[in-house]
Amino acid sequence: MKPNKRLLLISNSTHFGRGYLDHVDDEIRDFLGSTKSILFIPYALHDQDGYAAKALARFKDFGYELTSIHKSSDPARSLKQADSIFIGGGNTFRLLNRLYELKLLEPIKQRVAGGMPYIGASAGSNVAGPTIKTTNDMPIVEPPSFTALGLVNFQLNPHYLDSDPKTTHMGETREERLLQFLEDNDTPVVALREGSLLRIENEKVLLKGFTRARIFQKGIEPMEIEPGTEVVFQ
Repeated sequence: MKPNKRLLLISNSTHFGRGYLDHVDDEIRDFLGSTKSILFIPYALHDQDGYAAKALARFKDFGYELTSIHKSSDPARSLKQADSIFIGGGNTFRLLNRLYELKLLEPIKQRVAGGMPYIGASAGSNVAGPTIKTTNDMPIVEPPSFTALGLVNFQLNPHYLDSDPKTTHMGETREERLLQFLEDNDTPVVALREGSLLRIENEKVLLKGFTRARIFQKGIEPMEIEPGTEVVFQ
């Protein structure tokens, strides 16, 4: 029987007016279920000790034991022994570069293919796609490649912002940048607004949360989908 691939891809870990992961606490608990321990990957931020402490405290509130991979003397072994993983947000280029340095891309892919639950937030969601070409982040470091985990067959764009008709800013909108991506790439993009997330069970991709998402596909007008809707590409 084919293993059940399970992912929870969150746009933002902190929502306006609420604490860290407060807006997705029910989703995380339901997704993890009886899973007891989580391996945290904090490589997207420079202060990994502080980040790990923050995540540990929050998941303790959830009732789960969390350990951080950056404290491990053998990250690959820690990953092999993990019940589930949570990759936090920050800078996507820094995160991917560190995953390459530690040779963790393939081990993560293998564990997720085997059914290990994967939670990503922001940059952690970005790296679940085929590449990080649709991240919003500044390339503060240069990873060996933009190729990421490829756990899903579409690109992610967390923190999607709609254009403001009242703005005097004359730079490119997020929509324009994603349409430019599709001028040179065929892979569809799921743009997640703040408050939205994707729950993936094997091949079914369900939009959850309390805001809509936007689907970008080459040669097709961008499409809005509501929470509770399955993501299906044309």
